[in-house]
Formats: sequence, C-alpha cells, structure tokens
Amino acid sequence: MGKLRRGEEEHLAPGHTGRPRPLQNLLLLLWTLLNCGLGGNVQGPGEWTPWGSWSRCSSSCGRGLSVRSRQCIRFPREELCWGDTHEYRLCQLPECPPGAVPFRDLQCALYNGHPVLGTQKTYQWVPFYGAPNQCDLNCLAEGHDFYHSFGRVLDGTPCSPGTQGLCVAGRCLRAGCDGLLGSDAREDRCGRCGGANDSCLFVQRVFRDAGAFAGYWNVTLIPEGARHIRAAHRSRNHLALMGGDGRYVFNGNWAVSPPGTYEAAGTRVVYTRVTGSEETLRAAGPTSEDLLLQVLLQEPNPGVEFEFWLPRERYGPFQAQAQAQGWSLRQPQPREVDPQPPESPAAPTVIPPRTPGPTPDPCPPCPDTRGRAHRLLHYCGSDFVFRARVLGRVRQAQETRYEVHVQLIYKNRSPLRALEYVWAPSRCPCPPLALHRDYLLAARRLISPDGTQDWLLLPHAGYARPWSPAEDSRVRLAARRCPL
Repeated sequence: MGKLRRGEEEHLAPGHTGRPRPLQNLLLLLWTLLNCGLGGNVQGPGEWTPWGSWSRCSSSCGRGLSVRSRQCIRFPREELCWGDTHEYRLCQLPECPPGAVPFRDLQCALYNGHPVLGTQKTYQWVPFYGAPNQCDLNCLAEGHDFYHSFGRVLDGTPCSPGTQGLCVAGRCLRAGCDGLLGSDAREDRCGRCGGANDSCLFVQRVFRDAGAFAGYWNVTLIPEGARHIRAAHRSRNHLALMGGDGRYVFNGNWAVSPPGTYEAAGTRVVYTRVTGSEETLRAAGPTSEDLLLQVLLQEPNPGVEFEFWLPRERYGPFQAQAQAQGWSLRQPQPREVDPQPPESPAAPTVIPPRTPGPTPDPCPPCPDTRGRAHRLLHYCGSDFVFRARVLGRVRQAQETRYEVHVQLIYKNRSPLRALEYVWAPSRCPCPPLALHRDYLLAARRLISPDGTQDWLLLPHAGYARPWSPAEDSRVRLAARRCPL
C-alpha cells in the first residue's frame, strides 16, 4: 500500500512534461513516510517552538513569579522534545505596604464560611505551616485543633515565611542567580552569575606583627568592592573595624562591643566572640567603601588571619596603598640584593663567588623539556603561571634566586606583586634563566611550617621558556585543557 508502481508516471495531467517535478517528489516521499509507516526509524526528538513572552507577575507587590511556555512540534512516532514546556522566573516588585494580607492567608480565607468535611459546619481558616508538604494549601480552623488541606497553593506562593522559595506546580523551588526558579546557576566568589572566579583575586595572609605596645594596630585595608570577607584569631585581643569616615563600627575607643550583626560599607558584618578567646568577622560584601581592619592588642599577637576576594581592576590600587602603609599582601620576602659587579657589554655576566675558591664545575646539561605534554603537566600542576623579565640573579649555597618583574599573569592561586623573587633549588637551575630576558614561568608556592617564609619555587626541569607570541598562544591553549 502506498508504493509507486511502474507505469504510474504515464497517468499525468494534460500538459505535463512527463517528468515528476522536484516538489512533487518531495511530497510523494513525505506522504509515503507518514502513511506507510516508513518513518518508524526516524531518530531524535521533536523540535521546540520559540519561547512565548513572559506573563505578568503573579503578585502585585513583593516577590512573585512570571511564566512563559513553548510547544513541542514532532511527527508521529518521533520522540518527545527534551526539556520543559514551561519556564518560571522570579519577579521582584516594591515591598508590600504594612498590614497587607499575605498571599497564602488570602487563599485560606476563600474557604471561610463554606461547609467542608461533609458537614454543614463552617470555619474561619488561617495558614498552617506544620504539615509535611509546604506547597499544599494547609489551613488551620481557628479555635480548633485540626487543619485541612485544600489542594495545592497557587503558583508563586512563598513556601513558608522568611524563606526564598516559591511554590510552582506543588514543588518548592528557589531561584538561581539568573532569576529562573529551579535553576542551578550560582554566583562565583567574584559575584558573577555562573562565573569561574576568574574576574577577581583572592587575598589571604596572616598578620603576625607582635606589636611593641598595647593598643590599636592596623591589620589590613579592606578595599571597596571586596567580597567574602573573613578575619579570625584566637587570643585575648579584639578585632576592630573602622569605616571610611574614621568612625568605628565595633570595638572602638577602647570599648568592647557585643557580638552581633553590624551595618558597614553597604554590607552586613557578622561579629562573633566565642566564650574564651576566639573571635571572627564575616561579611558577604561587596563593600561600598574602604574599611580598615585593626586589632586591639592586650597580649602578644599570635596571628590574625584574614582573607577576601577583590576585583582584578581594584587590586593594583589596593596593592599600592597597602604597600605605602607597610602592609604586604603576602608574607614578606627579603628585598635586599647582594652587590654585584657592573655588567660588561663585551662579555657575559658572571657573578663572582663570595670567597676565593676553586672555579665550580660546569653545570651538567639540562633534560629536554620541550613538548605539549610537559607544558600541560606544569601549567595544570602549578600555583602560578606568568610572564616575567629577569632583573637579577644570585647563586647561593644550594639554590639560585632570581628577581623578576611580573608583566602578565595567566594563572594565580593568590595575588602576585610587580616585583617578586623566584627560587630554583640548585646552583645549576634547569632550565637556566638569562638576565634581561622575558620568560613564561610556572611556579609553585612553598610556605615554611611556621608560616614566616613564603617562596615562589621553580621546580627542577620545570616550565620556563622564553616568551614569544607563539608560546603565549600555546600556554593559553593549555589553560583550557586542565582538568577541573
């Protein structure tokens, strides 16, 4: 049935040329597939129509939801479309005026004075929140000890007082940072919806200055735009926070404030003090102005830990201001440079030994470190990858120290300064770095057990290659291939 028989092309309409047109062929093929069951092997789902427009908000004030829908277009025996037919998003209107009746109360009140439970008795109903499903319209009979469920609440009803969830089709859903209910989208540490923490830098250190006298000591500047702020210590000392106007938020003027939540710089600061000696400060941010974190010393300072995330564009000014005040962002490294003889343009630079002695043996050849696998291994396994110019070099007993000027950062687990020391664990580092040349370096962070020393370490036979546009492209490609 439905198959074309030989000779049928002879029965054509008058004036036809005798050759089927392409459009007729297409229509015949489509008719055959639909009517003869030959379309049963069609794979894949149908196709969605474009999304419709968003509906009006379900609420006239406060939080509500709006909805949009689409339809699945498919042929017989074709799979259903993948995805949802409806999409819900949060709509935020001006807050409801004082005394406004909540949405769930209005729904319960619709049954006031109406007989229920198969009797002629009537009741006055108010919401009941102790039932298992918070998206059912559970209403308590006033003056009685029972409640009744009148089915589902209307879409857009808050799940319970004080929560962010809204009921949709009998389910309690929360909105992601994209505003869609049921979405898994979350803000990263930088405040970007669905971001990867790549638009901000993580500032973290321990303030260890002992303090020569009792009183207030500056710990760090917390710049405008900081997020996820945390500070903590364990001692009889007290954290103190000062606003941009010079007024203390808490623990100022030699007076200890009670634990609690304080408003400062456009964010809420939660200050806690556990019985004994532990204090913490937390704030979600972002801050709308600079804050100054201090510690009121009453005994030797065992260390104040602090951390926050800062937008990249604000890190440079923060670093300059912090260094001007003497607050280094990382544990201090020795900045002195051992005296070296002036370089001669006619001969390569040679650093003489400190004391007369035999000429050291020439360094053995370095292993071959070329190849994509080597680059990928060190990029993904390092804490820092950056472009830097070598400004100085000092060979010590069992290590070599380079002073470098950081020019471009590809990857960093903590902030880098413009001038850094990079250490190689040998007098014959592999690969060696030449003075006044630009390199792409992959370094690891090494902190001493007591936390007083913080090094950038170049592993032996690690990734240290002269910078070039081609190598820049290769390292950017390696960044995309690191496992999560």
